[in-house]
Amino acid sequence: MTMTTYRELPPSARDAEIARYTSQRLAKYVTADKPLSLRINKPQPAEVIDLPEGAVKLLLGILDAMAAGRGVIIIPENVELTTVEASNILNVSRPYLIKLLEERAIPHRKVGRHRRILLEDVIAYKNSIDADRKKVLEQLTIEAQEDNMGYNL
Repeated sequence: MTMTTYRELPPSARDAEIARYTSQRLAKYVTADKPLSLRINKPQPAEVIDLPEGAVKLLLGILDAMAAGRGVIIIPENVELTTVEASNILNVSRPYLIKLLEERAIPHRKVGRHRRILLEDVIAYKNSIDADRKKVLEQLTIEAQEDNMGYNL
């Protein structure tokens, strides 16, 4: 399966400001479970287009990320990733990802000599390690409070 991904690098300061302004203006018109109609004035004649609710939410998310100065990557669901793509999502090196795959920490399949990983499995692994980190941090906070290290609430 060929995967089409879209990547926008972090925006310039000017583009971030435009995204912030546009997001604020657009958010006023978004209502749950309803498409949004936009009027495009250029080129003439003006044209009205409808955006489905999901696309509007996605657009607002993109604009918010750009307003914060972050780049954006859009990856369709139900796709298989290469090891390079999966390691980028997890923010780990490719060799470390290969180690995780060999340890069966993340399910995968081989196509010839190449490994393919479902996006859902990468996201599930990321959520799992994030939850583990949160538990450890909570435990460290409790211990610091018990030891009277200045973290009392």
